[in-house]
Amino acid sequence: MTKLALSDEILMKIDKPARYIGNELNSVVKEKDTVDIRFVMCFPDVYEIGMSHLGIQILYDMLNKREDIWCERVYSPWPDLHAILKEENIPLFSLESQQPVKDADFLGITIQYEMCYTNILQILDLSQIPIEAADRTENDPILIGGGPCTYNPEPIAEFFDLFYMGEGEISYDALLDLYKKMKQEGASRKDFLHEAAKIPGIYVPSLYEVSYKEDGTIAGFEPVYEDVPRTVTKQIVTDMTQAVYPEKPIVPFIKATQDRVVLEIQRGCIRGCRFCQAGMVYRPTREKDVERLKKLAYQMLKSTGHEEISLSSLSSSDYSQLQELVTFLIEEFKGKGVNISLPSLRIDAFSLDVMGKVQDIKKSSLTFAPEAGSQRLRDVINKGLTKEVILEGAGMAFEGGWNKVKLYFMLGLPTETEEDMKAIPELANDIAVRYYEIPKDQRNGKCQITISTSFFVPKPFTPFQWASMHDPEDYIARAKVVNDTVKEQLNRKSIKYNWHEADVTVLEGVLARGDRKVGNVIRTVYERGGIFDAWSEYFDYQRWLDAFAECGVDMDFYTKRERSLDEVFPWDFIDTGVTKEFLKREWQNAMEENVTPNCRMRCSGCGAAQFKTGVCMAER
Repeated sequence: MTKLALSDEILMKIDKPARYIGNELNSVVKEKDTVDIRFVMCFPDVYEIGMSHLGIQILYDMLNKREDIWCERVYSPWPDLHAILKEENIPLFSLESQQPVKDADFLGITIQYEMCYTNILQILDLSQIPIEAADRTENDPILIGGGPCTYNPEPIAEFFDLFYMGEGEISYDALLDLYKKMKQEGASRKDFLHEAAKIPGIYVPSLYEVSYKEDGTIAGFEPVYEDVPRTVTKQIVTDMTQAVYPEKPIVPFIKATQDRVVLEIQRGCIRGCRFCQAGMVYRPTREKDVERLKKLAYQMLKSTGHEEISLSSLSSSDYSQLQELVTFLIEEFKGKGVNISLPSLRIDAFSLDVMGKVQDIKKSSLTFAPEAGSQRLRDVINKGLTKEVILEGAGMAFEGGWNKVKLYFMLGLPTETEEDMKAIPELANDIAVRYYEIPKDQRNGKCQITISTSFFVPKPFTPFQWASMHDPEDYIARAKVVNDTVKEQLNRKSIKYNWHEADVTVLEGVLARGDRKVGNVIRTVYERGGIFDAWSEYFDYQRWLDAFAECGVDMDFYTKRERSLDEVFPWDFIDTGVTKEFLKREWQNAMEENVTPNCRMRCSGCGAAQFKTGVCMAER
């Protein structure tokens, strides 16, 4: 096979050439002449971040188990290589075969966050694939998008041939079988997309038309053909235990963001925080059996040589077999030099006991995410966490030897007042007071409390999808209230405060709830040199402001406007299982400061029971 590999001369000019050479342990190489379909899987960010993504590892493993498919990978080239590829007119290539991405049958892009949208255009441009789907020919790959951002695909709809709604383990086989059959029959790209739109979970943007009212809101969203479904229903794995999972994940050559074995223990979340999109769209909560997880832990550590194992889930403490699993991991692997990391645990006696066994207490810090400083605002967002619980958890931790605490909050939440902002440092101070109540000879040095605030972004399919946002200056003013209040606290020397960039937040808000009109802005920003917007050193807010102005698109329309409960949203054609009626009820509950119990305490009738699996069935 002729390879397109970069010359040694080019490799010498760029930072971290190992990002581009492939051949990692457990990567899959096939003869391209022996397969029917070549599928390139892309994470539109730098290699180290893309290699840490579990979803791609699952799909890579699943697709490569089929003899008729070769699934390869590509990531966003860092700006140094980007410039060389453009200058030398070298088409972007996949890692496994080092062949041009444009020669594949499919290019699948996982879209994890809005700030990577310009990088999607970078991938297409460097691959020499037309950026707009309408301009592609029979020789171009089919571009497919998946991941959380596809729950509002409209801002990037014109760039994609199709989107996959939901979990990839379900409909990919049907889609690829259809492609293989129609390719053998000599069918056109257009005919294939028309038929693909009938597969559950597949959305083909070119087969739907949007009409607008005079005020700029959506009047209608209609399929172009009668045999194309009006509603696209997300696909979910109903049996997590039997679901495909990579026993031999690829091991990166250079240190990735998460260089470890990842055990996915469950999907979904029972909590129902009203700002959290993942908690809504991944419903219902489904667990993987503990015996399967024990076997996977063995196999994955053996096949990778990793020295750390991490549990993956939105809320690990809610996994019903957590105690058995963690006890097994500690007894089985701790003595063999394997670190165990347990993210997203609630701080209780069991969790602290476990963390004490797996962490160096002197070095590690505990993480709480109260999200709001006051009890009133925690009730608005349905956080279900009281000050007593926070202080009790912190107290147990301090008595167990910890002295570092990280606290995560959001500013700009619906109904937020100045009192709510000031309550953030006041809560941090109360935690510090709790530390200094411990007798001096029993303390582990000084107490260190780090507060971090991000700014709230309303997301589709959450009860807060109707909420309005603010100007960047207003967000910074809120951070200033917190910062000034930190300085007034008795224990201010123990408290450190960090806050997020406000302009990125506003932009993320436009991209999260935007419609097809926003696509033109994204394209303009890319044409003006915008890439790696998720990286602060490359993000240029002015470039975005100029593009909005040039395209005649009003940012305030997407961010600051109050939305009526009967407005048609760009994403209303998607059925995630959670009904709009339930989200409206929860928005109302938020305004009335009512707390909704979690799914194990009581079913709130969100609609996810239609999938007949997981917590919805267990509680009946």
